[in-house]
Amino acid sequence: MRKSIGLSLYVTGGLMLSFSAGRYVAGAITAQHARRIWDSAAAKVSVALARATQRQLVNRTIDDGAPVARLIIPSIDLDEIVLEGSDELNGGPGHLRGSALPGESGNAVITGERDRHFSHLDALSAGDTIVTESGMSRDTWIVMQKRVVDKYDRVVAHTPDTTLTLTTSWPIRFVGPAPERLIVTASRVSRPTAPVAPAN
Repeated sequence: MRKSIGLSLYVTGGLMLSFSAGRYVAGAITAQHARRIWDSAAAKVSVALARATQRQLVNRTIDDGAPVARLIIPSIDLDEIVLEGSDELNGGPGHLRGSALPGESGNAVITGERDRHFSHLDALSAGDTIVTESGMSRDTWIVMQKRVVDKYDRVVAHTPDTTLTLTTSWPIRFVGPAPERLIVTASRVSRPTAPVAPAN
C-alpha cells in the first residue's frame, strides 16, 4: 500500500514538473518568435511614420498575441516584447486591450506574471527610468509612483496625460493566488523619437 501511494505521489510530482517546464519552454519560444517579428518590423519604421496620421484616424484592431511594443527597464535588467492582450501572459508582458499604446495620449497599461517577466518589478523606485518602443516612436519614462491595491480594485484609470502603468500580482514571492496587485505608474519625460533600425 505504501509503495502504491509513494509511486502515485512520485508520478503526480513528475507530471506537475513536466507541465511547469513545458509552460516555461512554450513561453520562451513565444517570446523568441515575438522578438524576431519585432526586430524585422524595425525596418518598416519609415513606412509606419508616414502612415501615423492616417492610422490614428482609423479604429485599430490588433490580434491577440501580436507584438505591439518593446519594454526596457535598465535598473532591473528587463528587456521584453509586449504582446497584445492580457489573458495569456506566458510569452511576455501583455498590453491591456482598450488602453492606449505606449506613447499615445492616455494611459498605456502593461501587465505581466510575477513569477516570469515582472519578477523584479518590486525593485523599481520613484525616479527609475523606463523606455518603450512602439514601432513608430521611442519614449523615455520616469517612475512616479508605486503602490499596492486589492486585486479587485480597478487599476485602469483613463488619464488625459500620456501615462504608462505596469502591473503584476502582489506579493511577488507568494505561494498560491496573490491577494493584491502591484501598480507602477510612470510619466513620459522626453519627446518621442524614431527608433533606430538594427544594423545588418
